[in-house]
Amino acid sequence: MNIAKGRSAIVAGLASVALLATTHLVSAEDFPSKAIEVVTHAGAGGGTDVTTRMMMLRARRELKQDMIIVNKKGGGGAGALEYYKTVPADGYTILTFTVGHAAVMAKGKGGMLIDELRPLARGTDDPQILMTKCGNYTDANDFIAKQKEAPITYGVTHLGNIDDVSAFMFAKKGGLETPKMLPFDGGGELATQLVAGAVDAAVLNLAEASAQIEAGEICPTVVLADQRMAKIGDVPTAKELGIPVSFSTVRGFAVHKDTPPEVAEKLEAALIKSMNHTVYQGFLTSVGLDSTSVAGSDVWGPQIKTTVNDMGAALKELGFIE
Repeated sequence: MNIAKGRSAIVAGLASVALLATTHLVSAEDFPSKAIEVVTHAGAGGGTDVTTRMMMLRARRELKQDMIIVNKKGGGGAGALEYYKTVPADGYTILTFTVGHAAVMAKGKGGMLIDELRPLARGTDDPQILMTKCGNYTDANDFIAKQKEAPITYGVTHLGNIDDVSAFMFAKKGGLETPKMLPFDGGGELATQLVAGAVDAAVLNLAEASAQIEAGEICPTVVLADQRMAKIGDVPTAKELGIPVSFSTVRGFAVHKDTPPEVAEKLEAALIKSMNHTVYQGFLTSVGLDSTSVAGSDVWGPQIKTTVNDMGAALKELGFIE
């Protein structure tokens, strides 16, 4: 009798597993059946917010559902991570992941680890650029030479994040005097203050100072990347100048690691297809980037892990973390 009951229990258990598997497959096939939220840590109009919205223009069509921005500001990305940790791993909430989140994770804040995320796709790989007011330095070599004589003031948009880390590491690796840092609320204000003379140099992305660059007021001086940027091909990289520093503002998308694989794969395919569309590609061109910014999880996954590790090492070396 006990044997019979045991067999019945096993059969019932197997039936339940089969039912769950069937339900899982059906839900993946039907996904998405409602609007998808996309969480960012940036306010409206910021680079991360704009990148996310440009991705969503076509992704809505690919997924045949609405997509809604959820702004969770605070802590340079910590607030967004804290919020994202609370949402279900069902694919209906996507996180826009940036180098800011990498810095937060490296500091042990935000309540999440990089291994708790499943990468989907990269949207931008935007090198940091050291910019100066046109006319203040004759060229990149003069810019470096002056910093060997005395420290200069850099304008940044965050402290303890990629902007000041970029400037500090450039000075450290180049044997330059330790720079002074002056933070501003955003890239637009920083570009304006650079022209006004409030700082000697600024750490910016190309799009943040595009108007002043076109007006001949701001000159990109050093690109912190492995290769020169096509739109400003005459500007040397730090590595060309003998300073081994490379930092980029990367932005991409991820979900919880426990998201059903079929759902995550469907999201990745839709995001990549939408960002390879001419609409998003036109956006990349407008900010001085190209199609190489878009990459799948095979590239994006290792990159975000490396970014967290590199940010941690740099922040530790600079004394931001123990």
